[in-house]
Amino acid sequence: MKIKSELLVHPTPEQSKEIRIELNEDINTRDQDLAAIKEWLRKEPHLPNEWEDNPLMTFLRGSSFSLEKCKRKLDMYFTMRAACPEFFTNRDATSPALREILKDKLQGPALPGVTPKGRRVTICRGLHLNLDSQQIIDALKLALMIGDVRLVEETVGVAGDIYVLDAAVLGASLLGKVSPSTIKKFMICVQEAYPVKLKEVHIINTSAIVERFLSLVKPFLKEKIRKRIFIHKELKDLYKYVPREMLPQEYGGQCGTMDELQEKWSQKLIDYRDWFKRQDALIANESLRPGKPTNYDELFGIDGSFRQLAID
Repeated sequence: MKIKSELLVHPTPEQSKEIRIELNEDINTRDQDLAAIKEWLRKEPHLPNEWEDNPLMTFLRGSSFSLEKCKRKLDMYFTMRAACPEFFTNRDATSPALREILKDKLQGPALPGVTPKGRRVTICRGLHLNLDSQQIIDALKLALMIGDVRLVEETVGVAGDIYVLDAAVLGASLLGKVSPSTIKKFMICVQEAYPVKLKEVHIINTSAIVERFLSLVKPFLKEKIRKRIFIHKELKDLYKYVPREMLPQEYGGQCGTMDELQEKWSQKLIDYRDWFKRQDALIANESLRPGKPTNYDELFGIDGSFRQLAID
């Protein structure tokens, strides 16, 4: 689809040179790599025959142009799209359920600019203390929807992602509604199925209950990601990692307000309504997979909840 806006400001030409080195991207051979991945897709009976060039190139960048790693990521991406319909179906941002999340419950915009090192920053914060279990799933769905838009629109490539999590409204009653199975599925998506190079996670406005919840989530994270989580007692400590001026006004920056950024991203998701609908058919078909089909129970293998957190 046609990219209409500069909601995602791309790295400068100077930054892009450094990013290409970091991502192992050779402008002389990347089209050959893209052609090789497209040919591989056509030959895999259980995967879609074709996909758009932009997201495939984003997967190559996220795999440091390792064709084998890219193939594994793409296979897992289409596998998770089939395995997690709660995340990858009914992705209409005009629906009442998703509109309520976007407007009144949670904000999670990717910021327009990039850091001096060429990294994209996303800020997530809750607006309401009370979300039910389905709304939590829908909030994670929206996060992956933004991720899918970025697959298409990060046409230059960035040097990884930084996430800032504002935990001000997260309490025991809310966190107790989060099921481990939902968290594990989401973490598999982020770590295994998306071409995300997660560089840092910063948690601000934290509390003892949030830090306890984090200790329960950490087993679902890769060791290298666990080491990249930083908890800040004061907002000014964040500025050591993310330039203050590129943050929203609520966090001392100059890139507009969270409400303004959220509205722009909400409209972007609405603009992609037809695109999301077309993606519904692009899933792995386990009945056609060569060898052993993926066993979803073995892939996820967890049940229960974090209800022990629901203690004041």
